[in-house]
Parts: sequence; C-alpha cells; structure tokens
Amino acid sequence: MHRVAVLALGDFATLDLGVPGQVFWAAHDPGPLYEVVTCSPGGRPVRSQAGYSVVPDHDLSVLATADTVVVPGIHSGTPLENGTLDEEVRAALWGVAGRARLISICTGAFVLAAAGLLDGRPATTHWRNAADFGALFPRVRLDPDVLFIDDGDVLTSAGVAAGIDLCLHVIRRDHGSEVANRTARRCVTPPFREGGQAQYIERPLPDPVGTTTAPTRAWMLEHLEEPVNLAALAAHARMSVRTFTRRFREETGLSPARWLAGQRIAHARDLLETTDLPVDAIARKAGFGSAVSLRQHLHAAVGVSPLVYRQTFRTPAVIG
Repeated sequence: MHRVAVLALGDFATLDLGVPGQVFWAAHDPGPLYEVVTCSPGGRPVRSQAGYSVVPDHDLSVLATADTVVVPGIHSGTPLENGTLDEEVRAALWGVAGRARLISICTGAFVLAAAGLLDGRPATTHWRNAADFGALFPRVRLDPDVLFIDDGDVLTSAGVAAGIDLCLHVIRRDHGSEVANRTARRCVTPPFREGGQAQYIERPLPDPVGTTTAPTRAWMLEHLEEPVNLAALAAHARMSVRTFTRRFREETGLSPARWLAGQRIAHARDLLETTDLPVDAIARKAGFGSAVSLRQHLHAAVGVSPLVYRQTFRTPAVIG
C-alpha cells in the first residue's frame, strides 16, 4: 500500500494537516489505496494556530518508509521569518528527496524551499504569502496565481481548500479519474478544479436580484459536444454579454471560454481513461470537433497527446 507521511511542524494550519489524512484515506478501489501516517520532530506534540496540540504517532524516521511526504502549512517559524529550517527536518527531507514524492500545502512550500528542494523549480503558495516567499527564495520559480503546480516528484499548492484539489489530483494521477471522482464524492467536494485556475477570486456581494451563471454552467456541462458562443450563453443566462462575462469571472475566476475548455478537457480525459472510444469520437463527444483540436488542447493542458495519455492513465478494468 502507498504510504503517505504527513510532517507536522509547530503552529501548523489545522485544515492543511487534516486534508491528506481525510482525502487519501477516502480513496478506495475497492479497498484502501493509501496508508496515512503523521510524524513530527522527535514524535513530540505540535501545537496548531487554533489553540490545541496533536501528538503524532511517529518521529521523522518514518519519512524513510514513505512513498509520498506531505508538508502542511505553518503560521510561524523560521522558514517564514528568515528562510531557514531546523537541520533535523532539513536532513530528513533531503533523505527522501528523489525517492519519495514531495507535496506541500499552502505555506508548507516555505519548508521545502528553506530545505533547498525547490531551487530552480516552479512552485506556488498562498497568495497572501507570495511576496515574502519571493523575497526569501528568489531561486524558486514562483507562480502565485494558481491552485497547484505538479512538477513531477514535487508538487505544491495554494492555501486551505487548494490542498484538497492537489490531493485529488494526485489520486487521479495515481489511479485515474474514476477513483478520484469517487473519492471526491465521499469527501463531498468538487472532483476537479484545474491547477491553473486562479486561487484568489474577488467575490463582491450579489445584487438584489441574485442572478447567477450557475444554471448556464450546468447547461454547458450537459451540452459539451455542442458548439456554443458567448452571445448564446449570455442569452441562456438572460444577461447581456458584458454582464454575463463579468459575473461568470466573478463566480469562477475564469472566462467562459477558458472554463468551458477546462470542462471539455476533463471530460475527454475521463473518456480516454475509461472507454475504448477512438480519439476522433472522444474529440466530438468532448466538444473539440476533431482529433487535431483535442490533441492541441490536451497537450497544452497536460503536456501529452491523447494516445500517450490513454496509455499512461488507462484503468486496469479497461485494459483487461
């Protein structure tokens, strides 16, 4: 079983610490797919910012047995203050680097960066901490505007709920979209938000009539294979094009075109993983019209062609 070790440090962010244990624990196919353990330096109690402490079952030696190591966010400590890290923690992380997958949630990226594990690599963190991160770690290629970044063996996410998105992404990468979607349903959370989605969305108070683009988004999901244009979508929402575009971005953080492209990519990925349909048929069902268009969009989103994606992520049930 894949072992996930969560590294708890002092003044940890409460949700960040709990997310890996909940999301990875919920992944089944049909039995459990991950074992989650929690550790701290010396196995000592660590205190949260919410006024309580946890007592992990393990010290840092358990990291040597982990396949994935998750570093939750922290609210204080030397990684945030001056970019340094306790040598015991630094050595433990370097001991697993290159062998185990490393994941940070929120300001956990400061810990990985202070260990020197993000130098020259793309990474993200909570938008509120981005300026400090950039000043402390100029060698890291920081992108403060995204939900998460997958750089192969090192993955980083923005704050709080973005950690859920990243854990589901990892499950999807490990076991396919069907398992990830079931896990999301068990956790009562949306199954997919693309990593490139904006992490900070201004949400002004709704106007008195309470209009929303949600019904039109639901209609778009039911008609992915049909060609649509902005004017038709605005008409469906009973708004002007200008109002619809503004409100859509307020509610999703994306333009209608980008949001629709993301949903079409997600549907195409699911069909590639779970069906034997030819790529041309998948392109039509996902609304791309042609295999060439699907290939271009999929390569832009995940860096591979439809055939390579299918070979990499196809579920055993389909292969059999």
